[in-house]
Amino acid sequence: MSGHPGTSAHRPGIGGHPDASGHPGELAPDDAIGRSGTPLSALVALTVHARRVPSLEREAFAAHAAALASARGAILLHTCHRVELYAWLPSLAGADLPDLPAGGMRLEGVEAAGHLFTVAAGMDSVVIGEDQILHQLRDCLAARHEHTAATVGSCPAGGAAGAIGATLAGRDAAVVPLDPVLERLFQLSLHVGRQAHAWRDGAPRSLADVALDRIGRDHETLDGRPILVVGAGAMGRIAALATARRGARVLVANRTEDRATSLAHDASGVAIPFAPGADLPGVAGVIVAAGGPWPVDPVTARRVRELRPVVVDLSSPPAVPADLQAALGPDFISVDDLARAPEAKPHERLRRRVDRLVVETTDELEAWAATRGCVPAIRAISDHAEAKRAAELDRLLRRVPTLEPEVRDLVDEMSHRLVAGLLHGPLAALRSDVDGERDALVRELFGL
Repeated sequence: MSGHPGTSAHRPGIGGHPDASGHPGELAPDDAIGRSGTPLSALVALTVHARRVPSLEREAFAAHAAALASARGAILLHTCHRVELYAWLPSLAGADLPDLPAGGMRLEGVEAAGHLFTVAAGMDSVVIGEDQILHQLRDCLAARHEHTAATVGSCPAGGAAGAIGATLAGRDAAVVPLDPVLERLFQLSLHVGRQAHAWRDGAPRSLADVALDRIGRDHETLDGRPILVVGAGAMGRIAALATARRGARVLVANRTEDRATSLAHDASGVAIPFAPGADLPGVAGVIVAAGGPWPVDPVTARRVRELRPVVVDLSSPPAVPADLQAALGPDFISVDDLARAPEAKPHERLRRRVDRLVVETTDELEAWAATRGCVPAIRAISDHAEAKRAAELDRLLRRVPTLEPEVRDLVDEMSHRLVAGLLHGPLAALRSDVDGERDALVRELFGL
């Protein structure tokens, strides 16, 4: 595997990063330290997005990344528009990172952290400021915590982001705990997402709203027009409810009839067969949000070609059969097509606020990572001092066995307070030790 230089370091904020396709390379021991020696230099993000990488290539990368998805030093975020592998190199024990497809990016250090925080804020989404990514991040982290991660659903059309659930299906080994650096990274990303959500004005938009906008181009209004939603999962529900809010008539088709009926009820619509054949009613558009292929039989396919509705497939990889896609021509819109279409930019005030929050949170993570190295020294000093304190207290009590219990308790409390007071300064200095010099000095002074 050939080496890859990564991106140049600069403080993260909202906005794109230059494309950097290539191979991350085999991890040598020195890579765990990082090139710049900064506290976050060993953090790497391999990102693949629908704006630059087609669906099938994204899914192929996700399949390769799944080999690391349960490792202590890796976590995989997989939605219908993005596949992102975050790795903390010291915890990967020399494992290989997967090759990036053309158009993928490798980010390192603060660049990697800032990218995830920007993603969590909804500023890197196809729909700026959308809520789904925050739910997807939460689901991804929750799935990583679960030892039975294979029970988590896959990601049809931007539903659950826990690609781990799909990629770990059938694995026997329990998921090992996530490295604290990655745990902290994702917890902070959830904080950023919640804060950005609180700043947003107006009703939230989703990918389903973009699909409805595209369908609505061919009609003066969607009010009262029938729209078919294929799929009753997370994204199917979002699409059905968004369609109902537009005043359109909702039709729901799903593999499981009961789920279709339930969703149709919630959206004040009706359920129809998953493959309705010639009985497919005239529809203004079709939104496909299925977790797998839509089994379009020849009769249904012929009926769709006759009706010529706009078909928006939000699934990755596409659920609509390739021959029907070709037959529909420009009336077929894939999830990749939506990703490459221009979308409204965030308001400048919101952009500045989120940009500042991303930088502040990255600094917070970097400061936290800088003090992690002092933990063993702090524990060693504390254990050393406690052993000395306990030994001296035991010696005193053996020399003065007639001390009253109340006095013994006072002496014990005094010894704890004395040790704590003496160690307060050294431990505080260790906690602010960024370069590790105080660690070595304190160990030498205390004889550790």
